[in-house]
Amino acid sequence: MRSIKDIYKIGKGPSSSHTMGPARAAELFKDENPEADSFKAILYGSLAKTGMGHGTDRAIKESFAPKECEVSLETDNSVVLKHPNTMDLIAVKDGEETSRMRVESIGGGDIVIEGRPSVGLLGEDIYMENSFAEIKQFCEFRYIDLVDYIELNEGKEIWDYLAQVWDVMQASIKEGLSKTGTLPGCLHVQRKAKHLFDHIVVNKHAELMECQLVCSYAYAVSEQNADNGTIVTAPTCGACGVLPAVLYYLKDKRQLSDLDVIHALGVAGLFGELAKQNASVSGAECGCQAEVGVACSMAAAAAGQVFGYNLMQIEYAAEVALEHHLGLTCDPICGLVQIPCIERNAVAALRAINSANLAYFLTGTRNISYDMVLKSMYYTGLDMNQRYRETSEGGLARAYSRRG
Repeated sequence: MRSIKDIYKIGKGPSSSHTMGPARAAELFKDENPEADSFKAILYGSLAKTGMGHGTDRAIKESFAPKECEVSLETDNSVVLKHPNTMDLIAVKDGEETSRMRVESIGGGDIVIEGRPSVGLLGEDIYMENSFAEIKQFCEFRYIDLVDYIELNEGKEIWDYLAQVWDVMQASIKEGLSKTGTLPGCLHVQRKAKHLFDHIVVNKHAELMECQLVCSYAYAVSEQNADNGTIVTAPTCGACGVLPAVLYYLKDKRQLSDLDVIHALGVAGLFGELAKQNASVSGAECGCQAEVGVACSMAAAAAGQVFGYNLMQIEYAAEVALEHHLGLTCDPICGLVQIPCIERNAVAALRAINSANLAYFLTGTRNISYDMVLKSMYYTGLDMNQRYRETSEGGLARAYSRRG
């Protein structure tokens, strides 16, 4: 399994698979073809159907600048693709094609280039264990916890990296809470984070205060993402609000140190990387269960770490959180990462806390493992009709297009 740095990437929204991945591919192709006069990009599958809403065309053109790049969409469903997020990049010299590269944007900002080894950001695997069952066995045999396990494999420098991640997460919350106005795109969605935060019902209902605080933080990050702001994938751009919202709330409520939070980020990263390796974090491949569902499981595991839970309790928290997102569709209206995405981040953040609380009482009664839920999520996603996997052709997206 690769480093947990792989799950946390600092970049601009609104989509890790539709903007970060294609931009990275374009930059690589540009570097490989410096003699080209111009470039072309052909988007297929989900990239074609929601790419304009996600800003894929903008990200690609900016990456090829100052040279021109013509972006075209191929929406023919009969085209056979290995991955729904597929694109061809073409270099042009003196009016003739000189080079072509087929790329799959597999989620979380990572890409696969046809005919080449996988192009991960972090190279070789650094963990020998590839399932939570194996991780748990390793830790129990050596009487260590997940934080010790992470440091043993990653080295102490991992905490410096996660400190940077936490700084960006906090900054995205603070900036998001300070802004008002309308998000870009045809939906004219109003920012809501500041309104939620400014109207906290103090000392009236504790559960209502928690709801408003957590939701305001999740909205803040998700709105920053929708506005092409700088965020951290956790595990993706579309699900970037869940984990920081939970940790920012718990840090204040429990007076946690930054190191406590950074350790929790590490634990969350383990569960996210297991999902990425053994299932998927791509909405185009497996629906929103692979994005917000995995984010919720990461946040529940992080909460379990903060609460001082043992291995079994942390796993159960993550398992409950993901299990109850199984089958969740990805149906962004107009292809924008706004409705239902922003609100969905807030709901998942609250569910993560509830999942961690439930794990405290019921861990000893469970029958399902995290590894089992990951497999179920993956196969559920593959069985899902493609209309419900980030194409904006089904669900809420279809209902919205038929309104009136």
